[in-house]
This record gives sequence, C-alpha cells and structure tokens, in this order.
Amino acid sequence: MVGLIGKKIGMTSIIDANGAKIGCTVVQVEPNVISQIKTVEKEGYNALQISAIELKEKHSNASAIGHFKKAGTNAMKVSHEFRVDEVSGNIGDKVDVNIFSEGDFVDIIGTSKGKGFQGVVKRHNFNGVGPSTHGQHDRQRAPGSVGSSSYPSKVFKGLRMAGRMGGKRVKNINSQILKVIPDQNLLVIKGAISGHNGAIVVIEK
Repeated sequence: MVGLIGKKIGMTSIIDANGAKIGCTVVQVEPNVISQIKTVEKEGYNALQISAIELKEKHSNASAIGHFKKAGTNAMKVSHEFRVDEVSGNIGDKVDVNIFSEGDFVDIIGTSKGKGFQGVVKRHNFNGVGPSTHGQHDRQRAPGSVGSSSYPSKVFKGLRMAGRMGGKRVKNINSQILKVIPDQNLLVIKGAISGHNGAIVVIEK
C-alpha cells in the first residue's frame, strides 16, 4: 500500500460519456517526499514515511529539522506512514499524482467537520418525545428517559445523548479517481470526502 497527502480544494461536477452529471471532489497534491524508510531488518516491518507541505524553520523544532535534513528537505507539516510489501525508492525522492491512474479505487482518510455540541435530534436522528399537542410543552427535541430509578440507579455508558459532534477521523473506502491532472497536481475523486475545504487528507492506493 502506498499513497499521498493532499489538500481538499472543494467540490464540483463533471459530465460523463452518457451525459450524466457526477458530483466529485478536487484534491490538490503537491509533490510529496519520502522522509523515512523502515525495513524488516531494522524496524520489523516495511514502510515508507511520506511527508508534505513545507514549513518555515521558525515554525518547526530542532528534532523535526534534523529528521527532515536526512531527506534533504525542509521540515514538513504532515507525515503519514504507508505499509508496503517491498521497499522501493530512496529517502528524499519526490512522489506525485502520477502514481495514480484514472479509474483507480482509493481509500481517503480525513477529519470530519466539527459541528460543536449538538442535541439528540441532530446527533442521533431522534424524533423528540411525543406530539406537539395534548399538553406537551417544549418536548419536540428532548431525549426522553435516560436511565432507571432505584435499579440500576445509573445511566449506562454509551447511551445516545447530546454531545460534541464531528471532528473525528473518517475513512472513505473505495472512492474512484475520475481524473488525474499532473500539470496542476490535482486529483478529481468521485463523490464527497470528509473534511472542510482546505483540510488535509491522506489518499491510500
């Protein structure tokens, strides 16, 4: 398995050969760098550490600067490790969108949009408690009963209640690449992927 780190630009749509309109997401993937190589002999498994988005030296620390100096590059903002069956390439090599082809299916890791503290209707699709008439008072968005009385005298863990929603790691599997545009470092991927515009995403082949 190998992949790249990119930035979600936004959504658009394209027309296919049959005239159908397909919603898709555009991801910008500036050339990534192989910043570390792990082998079975040394670490116990084969992997490539891929890094992207250069940082100014003042925005990094000494350990990161020393780590990326071995790859002959400035410190990077994001790194991700990809397990591989066989190690290929050298530290400092550039990796770009040409490793993908149109029609490839990929997995995309991102962070979902944070929606703050939400109630049970938005967070868990509850219907509220009862109708809005017959004496009901402000119960349309209430969670209802959450626990028993004398036994067990507690609320069980994992009960669906109000709380913080979004902002979690999400993996979209089997997303299809519709277009590869090497001169602009762009990938056009079918459907939506998690994250806000400008969010960092990891694309696994």
